[in-house]
Amino acid sequence: MKQSWDIKKLRDVIVENRKSTLKSKGNFEGDFPFFISGKTIKTINISIIDGDNIYLPTGGNFYIHYYSGKASYSTDTWSLRTNSSADIKYFFYFLLLNENIIGEKHFKGATIKHLQKNDFKEIEFPIPPRPEQQHIVSILDECFAAIDKAKANAEQNLLNAKELFESYLKTAFENKVHGERFESLDNLCELIVDCEHKTAPTQEIGYPSIRTPNIGKGELILENVNRVSYETYLQWTRRAVPKSGDLILAREAPAGNIAVIPENIEVCLGQRTVLLRPKKDRLVSKYLAYLILSKEVQEILLSHSTGATVQHINMKDIRAFKIYDLSDLKEQIAVVHKLDSLRAETQKLEAIYQKKIDDLDELKKSILQKAFAGELKTEIKVFAEQV
Repeated sequence: MKQSWDIKKLRDVIVENRKSTLKSKGNFEGDFPFFISGKTIKTINISIIDGDNIYLPTGGNFYIHYYSGKASYSTDTWSLRTNSSADIKYFFYFLLLNENIIGEKHFKGATIKHLQKNDFKEIEFPIPPRPEQQHIVSILDECFAAIDKAKANAEQNLLNAKELFESYLKTAFENKVHGERFESLDNLCELIVDCEHKTAPTQEIGYPSIRTPNIGKGELILENVNRVSYETYLQWTRRAVPKSGDLILAREAPAGNIAVIPENIEVCLGQRTVLLRPKKDRLVSKYLAYLILSKEVQEILLSHSTGATVQHINMKDIRAFKIYDLSDLKEQIAVVHKLDSLRAETQKLEAIYQKKIDDLDELKKSILQKAFAGELKTEIKVFAEQV
């Protein structure tokens, strides 16, 4: 940080806007943004403030938002401006750099978190002369515009890669969801077993308890999985012991995800899951997984789902699910091999684009850090233009 920069407390820089009179948290139709507890919706034309403002939550989900123009905000949002000593966009970039720290240190609460305003106002804020602030903002604006454009392109490419594999699934199974000759899943499986409808006691080590967040698109996600004791494992598998090659289907949150249990792992079912064991002489497990993950099948399954807020697939609909014109095992294996190969290729693309997105986010952080250390140089601007 340059020696010529002053250090002030935020209380010496910020100016609070008048308190919003809008207390309702319903959905509104209107022309202007409405900032409410971590999200933005359109609002009716009420409690309008204009100009450059920063919005932070006083409760709910933590976020920092800068908006220039007419807007309104709820009673759980804090709207700020800056006095003449600080450029508001410069102030916003400072908050953005320290967003995680502010969220951890000044957004607290036992059950519902609230912004600790008095503590927040004591944060130290480096302030160079006003012309230098504006120069820094102009460079950051240009850098971030280039980064945001590159990130948008990478995100679109990532979406395209995911949709590419979905198109492969659609092509592979387009004749398996309609027709005259069909068999129910109940007839094609040795067993279909629902989970225990209670939460298993957990411990740090032990057997993985597969909950819906652990069920991905064909594969189990064992990172941060809950674990249970041997005694709990025995109790939770008394109706059926899951085996490698079995499938675990998520009945909700998110409903429709399904994964094959791999070799050399012993698991039990967590809540809102169901175990499927296809008959080996009729149905290849991964073939069934890919079939269920195809878009049209997902739509069929979820069209029967119940629940006002969370989609939930009923056991009777799982058992009654129809597979039309089932291919023989040899053809099923060929389809699985082809889809595995295509999935591997699209996953490579997804990894490339995701890394690009992550690198661009890190670049933003690096530029912000240099800006507030007084080290922002033209080279950063040139680099951003080449992104």
